[in-house]
Amino acid sequence: MSIAYRVQNPLNNEVVETFESAADDQIQEIVSKATEAFQSWRNTSFAERKKILSRAADLLRERRVELAKISAQEMGKAIPQGVKEVKFSANIIQFYADHAEEHNADTPIPHIQGGTAVMRRLPLGPILGIMPWNYPFYQVARFAGPNLMNGNTVILKHAEICPKSSAAIADIFAEAGLPEGCFNNVYATHEQISTIIEDPRVQGVSLTGSERAGAAVAAQAGKALKKCVLELGGTDA
Repeated sequence: MSIAYRVQNPLNNEVVETFESAADDQIQEIVSKATEAFQSWRNTSFAERKKILSRAADLLRERRVELAKISAQEMGKAIPQGVKEVKFSANIIQFYADHAEEHNADTPIPHIQGGTAVMRRLPLGPILGIMPWNYPFYQVARFAGPNLMNGNTVILKHAEICPKSSAAIADIFAEAGLPEGCFNNVYATHEQISTIIEDPRVQGVSLTGSERAGAAVAAQAGKALKKCVLELGGTDA
């Protein structure tokens, strides 16, 4: 039987550390926490969100070597490249921290006869992110940064070979002051991912991965009438 969440030496495929997949009741607890946290996080000011995410970006920079060593252990990325990835991830989070309020401002719709209209961008609720192994920190930063700044809460399901990366990111957000339930790292099975997508409390799903995984997630999201964002593999630049 294959081991799901594990640190597997990319040089010789030796499994050096394993992590237990979540129990079904833990999945329900995580969705409940994300839903409850959303009720207050959605009303948190952009200034307060910016303060917390800016601190998270600072912590990423401070721990760039430590985090790069984790990704080297998990998926074989050279430490200098890993350091660059972590610094880039911090810059992404800082970008959204600095500009989210501007990006989310009401946009007037011109040429409305007899009145005025605006396009308003509002937070939705808990969002599921299914992230790949190749950029353990960057992929999470570009998913979590804008969602958290927009007032959503996130549930992260990382690649099965990146359990320490995902735990480290969760720890950084917690240390930065993000309220409990706003960022949730979960070691979910494929069946549990389907359960999360189908849960009416979860408002959307973002996946970066293969065409096969994207087709499966898109079908589940469509059946549940959930917003879905897919970045899939391929050879067409």
